[in-house]
Amino acid sequence: MCGICGWVDFERDLRDAGDIVRAMVETMACRGPDDEGLWLAPHAAIGHRRLAIIDIAGGRQPMTAEQDGRPAAVLTYSGEVYNFREVRRELAARGHAFRTRSDTEVVLRAYLEWGEDLAAHLNGMYAFAIWDTSREDLLLVRDRMGIKPLYYYPTPHGVLFGSEPKAILANPLAERVLDADGLRELLAFVKTPEHGVFRGMYEVRPGQVVRVSPEGMRKRRYWRLEAHEHPDDVASTVKTVRGLLEDITARQLVSDVPLCTLLSGGLDSSTITALAARELKDQGRGPVRSFAVDFTGYTENFTPDLDRATPDAPYVHDLARHVEAEHTDIVLDSADLLDRSVRAAVLRARDLPIGVGDMDTSLYLLFRAVRAHSTVALSGESADEVFGGYRWFHDPDAVAARTFPWLSAGTPHTTVERLFRDDVLHMLDIPGYRAGSYRQAIAEVPVLAGETGRERRMREIGYLHLTRFVQILLDRKDRMSMANGLEVRVPFCDHRLVEYVFNTPWAMKTFDGREKSLLRAAAADLLPGSVLQRVKSPYPTTRDPSYGLALREETRARIRAEDPPCPRLIDQDKVLAMLDHPGGGTGQACRSALERLLQLDSWLREYRVRLDI
Repeated sequence: MCGICGWVDFERDLRDAGDIVRAMVETMACRGPDDEGLWLAPHAAIGHRRLAIIDIAGGRQPMTAEQDGRPAAVLTYSGEVYNFREVRRELAARGHAFRTRSDTEVVLRAYLEWGEDLAAHLNGMYAFAIWDTSREDLLLVRDRMGIKPLYYYPTPHGVLFGSEPKAILANPLAERVLDADGLRELLAFVKTPEHGVFRGMYEVRPGQVVRVSPEGMRKRRYWRLEAHEHPDDVASTVKTVRGLLEDITARQLVSDVPLCTLLSGGLDSSTITALAARELKDQGRGPVRSFAVDFTGYTENFTPDLDRATPDAPYVHDLARHVEAEHTDIVLDSADLLDRSVRAAVLRARDLPIGVGDMDTSLYLLFRAVRAHSTVALSGESADEVFGGYRWFHDPDAVAARTFPWLSAGTPHTTVERLFRDDVLHMLDIPGYRAGSYRQAIAEVPVLAGETGRERRMREIGYLHLTRFVQILLDRKDRMSMANGLEVRVPFCDHRLVEYVFNTPWAMKTFDGREKSLLRAAAADLLPGSVLQRVKSPYPTTRDPSYGLALREETRARIRAEDPPCPRLIDQDKVLAMLDHPGGGTGQACRSALERLLQLDSWLREYRVRLDI
């Protein structure tokens, strides 16, 4: 996994722009701690930071392919192509010669063979840019599910691009402006496709290619979810899901560096860990290493609530014993979560004040600890979106609501808006923005002839999660992991599995009357009974009251400062009223509001963002 960036300008000679592009590259040193590369030409400057995973010696970038002794194409690439061996064999049969063992060279040669249609041949997670030297144009490509990020910023005579906004913002052509639409996107918790938040910045949509030439910019979707009849019965469907998961996990265990799994004790991560344990044992590479996050006193003081019925640790340990994993708990306390240097690192990793408070901080610290032992980790993320695991999938009111179901179900991470000035809230009209985004998403849902009622609605709910909600989580995973130079792979995002389960009827997805019926049945022989029957529990958040109290005091100190937070946006009286209310800032919703407020204030200051609202 790596960081990529570049600058294309059809009116300027960029061979003298090395210092600027090098500054863009340096912003992503954490994404690629192993190597750095730069390639300059009259109209293109391409940069790269490398995290070496496969063919450590041979996979340096930017990588060039030559024809007739001259560069034909230049690639800067982030990701992993899991079927690169098959694609390599096919390309070799077509006459291509390879200098390295890397999947990077396979992608480059695939472009020479298939042009911008190359992505249809790839299975993996990736974001890359290819400069075609003969055509003098740039191709930007992102994987089908959007596991790896890719942003771009059109300029008068070309484009800037990068894995993260910070790379683009390091170029003086990029303005740091937040307008009303950008602020709406920060607050709405809906993840609009292609929206880059900063004015003028865009994100390559999952499954999209963007070509930039002297004639302009052209965008094309090479993949999207489609509706098909499901031909299989329950038993055949469970068997197919299991077969896919076995193949996916085996492919994603390919690595020339130490590898592990992330384990929460839930159905998703436990299934991946169990499959990885079997495969590694069969290959003579076992045992599997696993890591889990925990908090001091969490299990001992745990009390159930609407979201979390059980603590993770007992189930983590049950699974680890069952598969004979070499397991490590990463135990954090409130001092770790409140460390200002860590919170600042989280904000730099995110580039945007869209975090989820201590859940971001603990994930960052987990990944930092894992990176001391492994360079690659397999995660159970996205199974809930694929198989229908969230509680709101099974809440009739949330399903029936004509909005995003996670909003109808009361997800608390948008509560900072309660602290905004009334005139700003009126101007932003966040409910209207969410409604428009919802209509846009629903209009995209593929239709299956004759599908009506509940089945039709649950197809819509699944589509919303696979194209909107999952992007929020994948972004978080990518930023927190890559900030520590850790590659996290997401087997449940393999497009073959996603396509198959998306077209499985909802009645079949819940055939045993529970959430994620198909996955539970597919993993039945892999897991201990405790884990197999466990009710879903989301990623944990600290329950230590001292954490909320510390946030409260920090907020009060900032409000009393000569330069209070976000004066053009925030109603200081509303903040004080929350702080003065008994228990203010210690409940989950209030705590989330304070976390978002503090992060928004820090972001506006540290990123030198100009408000234009």
